[in-house]
Amino acid sequence: MAEAYIIDAVRTPRGIGKVGKGALAHMHPQHLAATVLSALAERNKLDTATVDDIIWGTSSQRGAQGADMGRMAALDAGYDIKASGVTLDRFCGSGITTVSLAAAQIMSGMEDCVIAGGCEMMSYTSATADPKSPPTMDVGNLRLRAKHPQSQQGVCADAIATLEGIDRQAVDQLAVVSQQRAARAIAEGRFNKSVVPVYNVDGTLALDKEEFPRPQTTMESLAGLKTVFNMYMDIPIDDQGNTYGNMVTRKYPQIEGKVNHVHHAGNSSGVVDGAAALLLASEGYMKKHGLKARARIVATANMGDCPTLMLNAPVAAAKKVLEKAGLKTTDIDVYEINEAFSVVAEKFIRDLKLDREKVNINGGAMALGHPIGATGSILIGTALDELERSGGRYGLVTMCAAGGMAPAIIIERLDA
Repeated sequence: MAEAYIIDAVRTPRGIGKVGKGALAHMHPQHLAATVLSALAERNKLDTATVDDIIWGTSSQRGAQGADMGRMAALDAGYDIKASGVTLDRFCGSGITTVSLAAAQIMSGMEDCVIAGGCEMMSYTSATADPKSPPTMDVGNLRLRAKHPQSQQGVCADAIATLEGIDRQAVDQLAVVSQQRAARAIAEGRFNKSVVPVYNVDGTLALDKEEFPRPQTTMESLAGLKTVFNMYMDIPIDDQGNTYGNMVTRKYPQIEGKVNHVHHAGNSSGVVDGAAALLLASEGYMKKHGLKARARIVATANMGDCPTLMLNAPVAAAKKVLEKAGLKTTDIDVYEINEAFSVVAEKFIRDLKLDREKVNINGGAMALGHPIGATGSILIGTALDELERSGGRYGLVTMCAAGGMAPAIIIERLDA
């Protein structure tokens, strides 16, 4: 089977995902996506007529974020019309899945040059949401609701913390570490290789650095924050008497009335706008076009888990992809587990008995933010940058996705 190689990885800085506050919130989503696609083409002197496909991830595909952003953003970026594009949705896992599918196309021999990535304008998602309609994963499918009740993600995070015995101090401590590591990474320029500035239509600078981090965060400041998801428990989601709370307790009655609410704004992923893209190619394409690989795709995997708890699949996904690669947990030099909620990363570390110094080395989504469809691609690029900085060999990236899923991928750094 042919190999698939990562030639380059770029991303935008993440802007606060709130209209009127975030530096990117006024932009059209396709403009943000076009920023990274343009950067990939320029940095690699890419003949875009030779790009077989662009596989893109966007979770909230409505309005300006609809209409196959992968294709439209490529056209907006000035790509040749021969460069096709498709946009998919695996919720938070979209940005890993796009890279995995791009690699599979190349490894199968069907394509030679594929760009993978994603974009999510969380400011647009929140601004266009219907406040009168509580969002549900089953989108009103009562038959599915009866089989697999699915709650709001933060409620699920607190339910997991309760079932696992993970307390407020543990999740707050991990949030502080995330902020500290992100601050160090930014101060030392560890993101500089991949981050590209975003410009307004008139050519003025919109954003060239991370906007979300709060480096002043301490255990004391987090202790002053009120938990959030206890307020969601009694919100009705239909006329059948169902609430976000009983969507969980129907399946896990042992925690009814006993949920330990530990999550708040400081130990949950930040709401941000952002985009990322990676250039993947076959060996033949690299030789023909004079490109050099930075990494090799070693293995990919997908895993489903309990949709009611929703966030627990990364552990099983990591085990599956490690088995496919013939590797052990100790073989991995860099782990990137998306900090959707602090409990997700904390459980991942505990269950796999990982060295904490190898996990989210440069901070995670609690400090930097989580632009849903883009995050997976961001994390793969972040892992690659860290492998090159530290001299490590293998990186494993995974994340929970709504519906009780997790994609995972292992990459291998290649010598410069």
